[in-house]
Amino acid sequence: MLFLERLRLNRLQHGPKTAIEFRSEAGTDSVSYDALWHRVTATAAWLAEQGVSPGDRVGVCLPKSLAAIELHLAACSMGAVSMPLNPAYSASELRYVLEDSGARLLVAPPEGPDAPAADGLESDTPTRIVAVGPDGLSHCVPATLGHFNKVKLSHKAPALMLYTSGTTGRPKGAVMSHGSLTANIDMLSEAWQWSAGDVLLHVLPLFHVHGLLVALHGALHVGASAVVRPSFDANTVLHDLGGNDCSVFMAVPTMYRRLLAALGDSKLDLGHMRLLTSGSDRLPVEVFDAIEQRLGHRVVERYGMTETGIMLSNPVDGARVPGQVGIPLPGVEMRIVKEDTGNPCEHGEVGELQTRGPHVFSGYWNDPDKTSRSFTSDGWFRTGDLGLRDSRGRFELKGRMTDLIITGGFNVYPTEVEHVLARHPGVLQCAVAGVPDADWGEAVTAFVVRANTSTTAEELVRHSRSSLTAYKSPKRVVFVDALPRNAMGKVQKKALVSDLAAESPKSA
Repeated sequence: MLFLERLRLNRLQHGPKTAIEFRSEAGTDSVSYDALWHRVTATAAWLAEQGVSPGDRVGVCLPKSLAAIELHLAACSMGAVSMPLNPAYSASELRYVLEDSGARLLVAPPEGPDAPAADGLESDTPTRIVAVGPDGLSHCVPATLGHFNKVKLSHKAPALMLYTSGTTGRPKGAVMSHGSLTANIDMLSEAWQWSAGDVLLHVLPLFHVHGLLVALHGALHVGASAVVRPSFDANTVLHDLGGNDCSVFMAVPTMYRRLLAALGDSKLDLGHMRLLTSGSDRLPVEVFDAIEQRLGHRVVERYGMTETGIMLSNPVDGARVPGQVGIPLPGVEMRIVKEDTGNPCEHGEVGELQTRGPHVFSGYWNDPDKTSRSFTSDGWFRTGDLGLRDSRGRFELKGRMTDLIITGGFNVYPTEVEHVLARHPGVLQCAVAGVPDADWGEAVTAFVVRANTSTTAEELVRHSRSSLTAYKSPKRVVFVDALPRNAMGKVQKKALVSDLAAESPKSA
């Protein structure tokens, strides 16, 4: 049963039950499953009045809100393609996405400080732009209530298009069908033991697969409730988590760091919580341990990406090993192959992770060449991530293939060096990247946020060489005030290397 069909069924089975409770400084707005479905169908009718037809792309560039959720679900339900966009996009970023996607409609805030990016775009693109203010869709949707014509949804029909982060070039629209996004939710429901009795605390963005599909769709799919916050605030989240009304929490490592910092020296008993997960970036072992010690939970780490949803996860019942991302979800095929030959790797041997199954996306929008290059001849999707599998079948990530450092002819995996550096008490955060070097080809370079200013580069190099061979140890340590991150908390290593070349930040 497709996700939208399940949501319609949940309206019948859980009608008066709270589907979404949106909590903000302005107050709380609770929407039942019955009310949510009425609002979704009414919004779908409104989209049709704006000229949207099945297959059209609908851009939603709104702050996290009930209106953004309703527009996304409405577009999917009427056979259009939902295209959630980061409201922090610049005008040039937004223009590129609209031109590349050929979006029929963009819904954005009205002109003003919250929506500078959309200002003036309508004259530059064929996309129609409709402004939606703080009151959401209430000023236009009620008039169309009841005029929505139900559309038969196909498993293969496109439902969602999310733009990749563009780490290897300009962002590309990854298209997911109704079947692929439903398959991933079904897999996660089984692996994470989702139930209608769960209450999710939702603090993630809605323009990313983590917050939209893994979290929000996961809750709505099983008839659970979602407590939605418009943004992440550590003290507010600690209050919500300690309130005994939430059972599931999903976050990225940066959020967990901030929660721990807000706690100070105290602890918070989260014994009532069923599941805490971490994703979208590597969770350092020391953060994993601190969460267990001070929040009383061993976080479930998992691995996924825009094009595939979640593929691997540590078990809910069973050992959750820090630094590992677990085993394949039910129905997911995973393999690790050698980069040069494509032959299978032995246990413990690093290679590229590849996946196959109903969870994989349909392809990149309007780019058949890139789509073709991303799959093997026998249908395996090339993730571009490096990893290994141990003798028990558990997977561990080693970074992106493009992050691999080749120094003096030797391969260095940045995560290995980062793990070692993170164990030094003087290191608050770190990232390791390859910097062009005349002698070595690439020099292993560590970008470090210090825990105290007395920490020197020399002692960090000595610390590294106590655990690593010389060629893996940093040739240079650069101290920075903060690590640049994207909206999901991933460190932007290219920005660090570019800044080093352009500004030559101070190193010791």
